[in-house]
Amino acid sequence: MNRFSPLFLGLSLAVAGVTLSAAQETASTTPSMPKVLQITREFIKPYKNGTAHDKTESAFVQAMTRAHWPTHYIALSSMSGKLRSLYLFPYASFDAWQKDSDAIAKNAALAAEVDRASVADGELLESVDQAVGYYNEEASYRPSADLSHDRYFEIDLYHVRPGHEVEWDELVKLVKDADEKAGNDEHWALFDLVFGTQGGSHLVLSAKKSLAEVDSGFAGQKQFYAALGEDGMKKFIELIASAVESSDHELFSINPRQSYPPEEWVKADPGFWKPKSAASTAKPAAAPGAKAGEAEKKP
Repeated sequence: MNRFSPLFLGLSLAVAGVTLSAAQETASTTPSMPKVLQITREFIKPYKNGTAHDKTESAFVQAMTRAHWPTHYIALSSMSGKLRSLYLFPYASFDAWQKDSDAIAKNAALAAEVDRASVADGELLESVDQAVGYYNEEASYRPSADLSHDRYFEIDLYHVRPGHEVEWDELVKLVKDADEKAGNDEHWALFDLVFGTQGGSHLVLSAKKSLAEVDSGFAGQKQFYAALGEDGMKKFIELIASAVESSDHELFSINPRQSYPPEEWVKADPGFWKPKSAASTAKPAAAPGAKAGEAEKKP
């Protein structure tokens, strides 16, 4: 939970904290934040989520795995708001995104598999949309580029009033300074949405290892307010009122069954990123008349 939040509690406006990862980084390099974040959002038909959606999405993962594709992505499942899934594709640049798309198009086998998977997945969906974010390093606070042990995401979308970006920048700086002074364990990555939505839109992402971190975020508000002080709190409220036109705040869980994570993450936590299916863990049924615990014998 992060710190534009007195208004989330008192004036129905808020902010969250963030981490995100450049998933395509290799183990030999230091992970860095992706400069370009392509986001695909799928709105799922009622009761078509869960196992049914995991199955159709796994076809994409299997296709990428067979192709040993170098670009990875993570899937998020909604825990609040309308039923939907998000797919986050990180790129070092727009040029890297184009090259990745061109390479898929030239790989006939992979392109065909992706097309078939898309048709099957589409049967479960109400609609699909896309947006593109550009990483704002100056407006981010202690972001992490390793999601291997994270499980949840807070995602906040802010629409800034036209002509009020200066106040928005001032607000973000005020929040960062107060968190630094308070010593709270906050972190976020801020992406300016440059395509796929209205102008002046900013996405704030916060990865969490557990929902206990959300509790800690609320508990840490007292230190944050104290760090602001009376004058800072007044300025804080004024800036939100003048800069923020609207906001939306949601909670998601990372879905490993629909994700295509980098190998480093899998090695760091294989039990999470490569969960066994129910079928693979089920015990064989005993043959009629067999002794208790004795599995059916095949000829």
